[in-house]
Amino acid sequence: MKFQFKERCVDLTSNIMLMGIINVTPDSFSENGKNFESEAAVQSALKMINDGADIIDIGGESSRPGAESISSKEEIRRIQPVIKKLRNQSDIPISIDTTKSDVAEIAMDNGADIINDISGFYSDHQMKYIAGKYNSGCIVMHMRGSPKTMQNDTKYTNIIEEISIYFKNAIVMLGDAGTDEGFICLDPGIGFGKSVHQNLLLINKLSHFNEFERPILIGPSRKSFIGNILNNAGLNDRIWGTAGSVSTAITRGARIVRVHDVAEMKDVCTVTNLIINAE
Repeated sequence: MKFQFKERCVDLTSNIMLMGIINVTPDSFSENGKNFESEAAVQSALKMINDGADIIDIGGESSRPGAESISSKEEIRRIQPVIKKLRNQSDIPISIDTTKSDVAEIAMDNGADIINDISGFYSDHQMKYIAGKYNSGCIVMHMRGSPKTMQNDTKYTNIIEEISIYFKNAIVMLGDAGTDEGFICLDPGIGFGKSVHQNLLLINKLSHFNEFERPILIGPSRKSFIGNILNNAGLNDRIWGTAGSVSTAITRGARIVRVHDVAEMKDVCTVTNLIINAE
């Protein structure tokens, strides 16, 4: 199984890619604004690369539950210097975490390789054309509504089937706009419009989405369902719960893992991957 983005092609048949999270926001749920200044964000990214990250995911708008949207202008102001500076210092694949096509285009022009759209390329109808224009990788994430409203409706008749239909439609939509399936990765959206039980179910049943023969990304890092399970553990006490989620997801077929704690999760990914590929 291969994942393409711009001129690159990565074989994920028996490999795991680790995606490090850089939130260039004053209100991210996990980083408390530590990467809001561009130089701090770049230094954090470089440390993640040294710790073993394979992709750096840069976002300028918080997607925590209840978060308010910001303007494209402000989002561009936040992410553009970070992407530009990081690209000047590293050739690591860069992902832009945005739902806005004008933000994505600026990011692509400054060296980004992948569009990580939490709305599954549904929110901004121009986004799919930006992806096709730049031959960017596309991470299609499942979410209902927006971060502000997503936890208001977590009722599903069959969550696995409903997300599968969502993925099928997104793949067709992107294909019609010029993106080949080889450039698409699928993310079921852990923590985005799901209950604690639904998050656990999605990780356990992740292999269902292998039918698409596309890389699956999973992002459980430090999320509230882990804190809920572990007696309301705080953000800094969720690392082992994150590790359990990551390891299980890999055994179920995840090939890209999006995390905050790169060094620790690199070990988890390495050991889990060697176990599942041992013969």
